[in-house]
Amino acid sequence: MTDHYLPLSYLNAWEYCPRRFYWEYVVGEMADNEHIILGRHLHRNIDEPGESREGDVLVRRQQWVWCDRLQVKGIIDAVEEKEGILVPLEYKKGRANKHLNDHFQLCGAALCLEERTGKSIAFGEIFYHGNRRRDRVEFTSDLRRATEVAIASARETAVGSMPAPIDNSRKCRDCSLKGICLPKELKYLHAHPERV
Repeated sequence: MTDHYLPLSYLNAWEYCPRRFYWEYVVGEMADNEHIILGRHLHRNIDEPGESREGDVLVRRQQWVWCDRLQVKGIIDAVEEKEGILVPLEYKKGRANKHLNDHFQLCGAALCLEERTGKSIAFGEIFYHGNRRRDRVEFTSDLRRATEVAIASARETAVGSMPAPIDNSRKCRDCSLKGICLPKELKYLHAHPERV
């Protein structure tokens, strides 16, 4: 039933770089680098489904959710519940940054959770291992709208032609797919078409 639904993790990839999203989601290319391996290592204990209590907080790990309205699906690392209030929680290996990819993934998860439970969710949190802290993400109307636009844009990208490389050398430097994507090489060829 949800086979064609966009996985939330690919929404994260789309916001980071539409070309990366296309390589992974449409073409099926995956590659590991130190960032991917470290992230996988840090998730090894988080990825165990189950429930536990931490004081008066019920923690459900690895919660499968989906949203029929937006046709997205995914697994939330954890959902904390205290006095009927639900807080989705994602764990990330790096540090908090100015990119919205993690916020879109978390907000998408909250939209799924709201549809599944009928409860309104005001905020979620992201634990960044690099900072060793939890950052609160308010699900404002602007973030909700931007997340829905990102979902629609990712769907459009998936049925179109491959996007051009982005103009962000730092993102490209840290990307596990740079050896497949070849952003520098493509930019050079576009700048010098006579050499093709």
